[in-house]
This record gives sequence, structure tokens and C-alpha cells, in this order.
Amino acid sequence: MEELVIRDADVVDGGGGPSYRADVVVDGGRIVSIVQEAAAAGCQRPKARRELDAEGLVLSPGFIDMHAHSDLALLRDPDHSAKAAQGVTLEVIGQDGLSYAPVDDRTLAEVRRAITGWNGNGDDIDFDWRTVGEYLDRLDRGIAVNAAYLIPQGTVRALAVGWEDREATPDELDRMRRLVAEGLEQGAVGLSSGLTYTPGMYAKDAELTELCRVVASYGGYYCPHHRSYGAGALEAYEEMVALTREAGCSLHLAHATMNFGVNKGRAPELLTLLDKALAEGADISLDTYPYTPGCTTLVAMLPSWASEGGPEAILARLSDDGTAERIRHHMEVIGADGCHGVPIEWDTIEISGVSDPDLVDHVGRTVRQSADARGEAPWVTARRLLLQDRLGSTILQHVGHEENVRTIMRHRVHTGGSDGILQGTKPHPRAYGTFPHYLGHYVRELGVLSLEECVAHLTSRPAARLRLPDRGLVREGYRADLVLFDPETVAAGSSFEEPRTLPTGIPYVLVDGRFVIEDGRRTDVLAGRAIRRTPAP
Repeated sequence: MEELVIRDADVVDGGGGPSYRADVVVDGGRIVSIVQEAAAAGCQRPKARRELDAEGLVLSPGFIDMHAHSDLALLRDPDHSAKAAQGVTLEVIGQDGLSYAPVDDRTLAEVRRAITGWNGNGDDIDFDWRTVGEYLDRLDRGIAVNAAYLIPQGTVRALAVGWEDREATPDELDRMRRLVAEGLEQGAVGLSSGLTYTPGMYAKDAELTELCRVVASYGGYYCPHHRSYGAGALEAYEEMVALTREAGCSLHLAHATMNFGVNKGRAPELLTLLDKALAEGADISLDTYPYTPGCTTLVAMLPSWASEGGPEAILARLSDDGTAERIRHHMEVIGADGCHGVPIEWDTIEISGVSDPDLVDHVGRTVRQSADARGEAPWVTARRLLLQDRLGSTILQHVGHEENVRTIMRHRVHTGGSDGILQGTKPHPRAYGTFPHYLGHYVRELGVLSLEECVAHLTSRPAARLRLPDRGLVREGYRADLVLFDPETVAAGSSFEEPRTLPTGIPYVLVDGRFVIEDGRRTDVLAGRAIRRTPAP
């Protein structure tokens, strides 16, 4: 007898078509049968050792978070309710060009310092891996949800070239090609970049194109955080489309927003650009989070010349009064590339987390509010934070536009990504709320998407991008990564005031046929594993 039958569920299967009522039978981690309208037709109903009454609940595939920053959280926090409770059954990590494999001892120490604000300093982690394959093997020991990995181009550059602003030599470029190929052979699904973060931003298009050629040869995809989301946003999107066309590589645009005042109402221009490329045969997808503010680190706002050489060089420049004044002028007057070419507005920069507990009184305030409370200029406060917190401060940047968010999420190649940074006292609520916020706010309350459309955006579309042949749909033979939610009550509990509150209306989540959320509570099941690249046909 099979393990589980989910009885009388309203199945929204991820394909975008209308829902239907069915009994769904799960055994051995897979969906073994789907019996539609069994009760109404008087058919023999399937039986199993356990029966779950799903009356009034929607059954859908598990949600795929196409842009996650859980690279260390998956290891340090077996509970990981931040994602499991949202119905996320797969996260794509290794984002924005910086993560922890492939590395040597030196590069690992540098990367840990550089992205402390994203993932913590890692003092509680045993970094017993150096290669991509070893990191994936570490995930295979058991994690809360599944995870796929993108090779981080900035880390690869740090390993082969260093943190200097210069072109790679031919030998260094060859080494980067080999590192990318090795990572793909070991199971990575593609390559990410952070082209407003050092050292990835120092790569010219020719270098990136060569790496993308390697990615294309393995059937992977390129996922860039491109060079500007502000003053040069459309040009930056065009650059990535052209680059991947030249390389013959699939493109997935990370957190594809149109932010800052210069881009208000300009989302249709982005979509026109993408539609033209799609019509010409380009393979493009994108992800967004359903909120207007962005989230990153305070140090990311600096101009690239101030970040050359890595964390210690940044701190040395900030400690020098003359250099610090040049940085201020570049950020406040010219518009630093770290702030996407737009002069920084300190009243939009909210401190969301600090590494030094002595600085916690800054959290929840904008830099301007903290500066006003101290009777000083905002740059003085920002500089002190950067130095005292050793570059570990995270921020929310309130620069988005709701009409752009809604316009982009309707597009046919759109998928969902939380871009959730789990560090800090007051993180962005998207880390805990992205997927129920789509379903509750944008589907039920606003009707921006139908329920069937939205589920497809969050399940089958990302599964197709990841080349997963047996995930992303409720189909016989597919993996039983499943979510049961109440369409009338599902909602994000997280808010900007209480960002770590768990969602409501998601009582059951299964990973590989095992309950990780049961009756609305996290179980002790660790059914997640590394999801390795499926070779191209």
C-alpha cells in the first residue's frame, strides 16, 4: 500500500491551466497517481497508509526560489523555516557572483569577509570544502529544502586574478574557464555575476562572454546582477542580452527591477527590449521579488575604485580622511557605480542589520535619521558604520516603484525570487514572505495575476530554466515536492516592522514526499539535497 493519499485537493498543477479536484497519491518520494473527481464519479478511491483531507486547500508544486542567499543558512539552521514555511522546496544559491566555492584558503577568507553582511562571518560553519562538488556533497548530508548552485564569477575571478581592477591575462582567463567547467561538471546549474560588486565588476564583456561560452557548452545559464539598476539600467540589460547572444548562452536576469527615480514608469521599455530578443530566438527568463525596496550591504554603495583590492583595502581608504572625502563626493555628487550611477539619497538607506552589537541602535533607522540624532552629516555616520562594523552592515534601499513591480511580474518569462538576506536584526521581509505575498497580496487582493498563472511563475517556469525533468508540475512520476495552502488566507506574516514573522495559510509542505511543514509547524525532517545540473540533450 502506498504511503500517502492527499484527498479532495484543488490541484493547481503548475502548468497554467485551470484547477481540478483530485486525490493525489505519493509513494517513494514521487507522485504515483492522480485520480480526478473520484468521489463525484463514484470511482474506487485510492487508499494509502495515511490519508490527508485537503478539503478547501490548493495543492501545487513546491515553490522554487530562483534567487536565494541561503548558502550558509542551509548549513547553520536545520530548521530553515524562513523558506520551508513559505512553501519553498528548492532554492538557487551562489548568487550575485560571490559565494564559497570554488575557493582556496586565501580566497575563502576574503569572500567570507566580503559577504559577511549577506551570510554572517561563518565562524559557526566548518568550511570542509573547497570545490563546487565538495560543497554540493556537504548539502547532501541533509538540509531543510533542496538547493541548486550557480558558480559565482566574482569568486572565480578572485581565485584566478585577485581583487584588482585589471584585465585577466590569457593564462588567468584559461584558469577561469577551467574553474567554470569543473564546477559545471560537478553539478552547478550555471554561472552568476555581481557586476556592481568587486571583484566581479572588473570583468569586461569579452571576459564574461568567454565564460558564458563554457556555460553554454554544458547547457547551463548565466544569471547576472548586471552593471546598473539605476541610471544605466536599460543599457545594462541590453549589454547582458547582447553578451549572451554572442556566447550562445541562456540568460536569466536576477532581480529584474527598474529602480530609482530615473526609472519610474519605465518597466514597459525593459519588456519591449526582452520581447524583441525573445522574438529573435534568445532564451531569456527573469526573477523578481514582490516588494519595492531593495536590500544589500552598505559597502556595496561605494564606488568601484574605492573597493579595489578587497575588504582590507576598503577599510584603509575609509580610514584616510582625504580618500574618504573623495568617496563622499563621488557618492553624493557624481553618483557612484555602486549606487547604480545615481547620487545617493541617505534618507532612502535604512540600516537593517549590523555585525557589531554595539551598533544595534542604528538598525531600523535611515542613515539620515541616525545622523540627525547625532547632529552630524550623513556621510560621517555612514563612514563610522562602515569602519566600526568592518563592512558588515546590511541595508534596505527604498528606491522602487510599485507600477514597475506589477508590470514586470506579469511577463511571460517571469519567475519568483526572494533575494532574501537572512542576516541582521531587521532583514527585508521578502526573506520570510515573498511567496505567500505573491499569492495573498498580488493574486487574491489585487488580481494582478490569476492563481493558476502565479503558481506557474513560481513552479514550472523556474523548473524549466533549471532543466529539471521531474519537478515543477503535479504530474504522475514527478518528485513529490508539494505545497498545500488555503487560497483564502495565505499571506505573508512578515512586514518591515516584524520581518521574521512566518506566513499564514500554508499548513503542509512536502519535500521528496516527506512533510517538512505539518499542521503549520516545522517538523524535524531534513529531506533536502543538492540538485545537480541535468546534462544538455
